[in-house]
Amino acid sequence: MSSNSIVVLKGNKVGLSIYLNEEFDYIDLKDQLIKKLESARLFFEGAKVISINGKNLTAEEKDEITSIIHSQFNMIIEEKIEDNIVDEVNVATIQDGIDEGMTRYIRTTIRSGQCLKYEGNLVIIGDVNPGGEIIAEGNIVVMGALRGLAHAGSKGNEKAFVVAFCLQPTQLRIANVIARSPDNEENIRLIPELAMIKDCIIAIEPYLPKK
Repeated sequence: MSSNSIVVLKGNKVGLSIYLNEEFDYIDLKDQLIKKLESARLFFEGAKVISINGKNLTAEEKDEITSIIHSQFNMIIEEKIEDNIVDEVNVATIQDGIDEGMTRYIRTTIRSGQCLKYEGNLVIIGDVNPGGEIIAEGNIVVMGALRGLAHAGSKGNEKAFVVAFCLQPTQLRIANVIARSPDNEENIRLIPELAMIKDCIIAIEPYLPKK
């Protein structure tokens, strides 16, 4: 079998799809993928990967592949993850003055190099790893650790907020306001926290829902 059929790269105006032949071992697939990307590094650099399919990869193998694609070749992972969507509903107002609108619940971990965007609110049932990005026109809730980039109110909604069980983002944005995590890890509190714009800056405080 030709080496060209072990790993197939197909591009369109949306992005690049990677097919890994399921008849081959993971090590062979990884090596062949690296060779293909290396042979045209300048062409693939900065490209957006929208799917990785074919071979059924373990979570560890998928992490390694996405890490190689992102860190070695500076490619952007923006896969469709509909299989992990729990629900998308209209929900009622849960905070005074803020109409929640359309909300998408996603049960997955956003890994390094992955970028998830949505027109409404995003609820991530999992973690956002360093190097991962979540961008929502509405609010963002992470029911886990937020250690990547989060951008709520991406279309300029200054009433948007970010909530996480463990808020440790590499960068936090709400509308056009940007904040970064402190360099001193002693300032990090491992409790649910809420980030909102107050007095033109992003303020972070413990999240204590009303009883």
